[in-house]
Amino acid sequence: MSGHSKFANIKHKKEKNDAKKGKIFTVIGREIVVAVKEGGPDPANNSKLRDVIAKAKANNMPNDTIERGIKKAAGDANADNFEVLTYEGYGPSGVAIIVQTLTDNKNRTAGNVRSAFTKGSGNIGTPGSVSFMFDKKGQIIIDKEECEMDADDLMMIALDAGAEDFAEEEDSFEVLTDPDEFSTVREALEKEGIPMLEAQVAMIPQNYVTLSDEQDVKNLQKTLDLLDDDDDVTDVWHNWEE
Repeated sequence: MSGHSKFANIKHKKEKNDAKKGKIFTVIGREIVVAVKEGGPDPANNSKLRDVIAKAKANNMPNDTIERGIKKAAGDANADNFEVLTYEGYGPSGVAIIVQTLTDNKNRTAGNVRSAFTKGSGNIGTPGSVSFMFDKKGQIIIDKEECEMDADDLMMIALDAGAEDFAEEEDSFEVLTDPDEFSTVREALEKEGIPMLEAQVAMIPQNYVTLSDEQDVKNLQKTLDLLDDDDDVTDVWHNWEE
């Protein structure tokens, strides 16, 4: 899951990813199916598939599992038809939440997402109700512990490849791109052997909300945990400053 804070603590994120690995593999498997159906099974001619493969490798998915997923999607005309659906809504104290899903059952997914909001004292809004508060950007997160390159050199590679912005935090670097330039920048970093913790097109909040009420924090965390546990949910973005 991504987007749970402006800059998630990397160690915490790794532990969470390890605990959720089964779910992450399920999500990536679905994304492979969608990418193959849209652009074919050859990564050389399918930039979306290249991006999904990079995401799979960043999450330590074995190569043979990736290859099996591609072959299965290419060879099975009756493979599940997954659809990308996005939900928008509010958590406690007006925290804006965007939920992206990949599902073969719209009714199931809609019910589960609505339930997650309701149980956390939030509510689903109409399309566009909160997305105007976010910017769609390519986002690449690099773990400082895993990257031996000097920050200035890393920044120059990213900017020369077409990145819009580069930021250094305590334990990570963040590269932001125009969504159309995301694949080009990601591939340039990959070519330089730069390890990426996350690489995806994300919704970046323009402003952040701080919660002071303990019950509001508990309610919001309940919604986020329920969404994290749902196999149909691929990404959750919000503007809560944890």
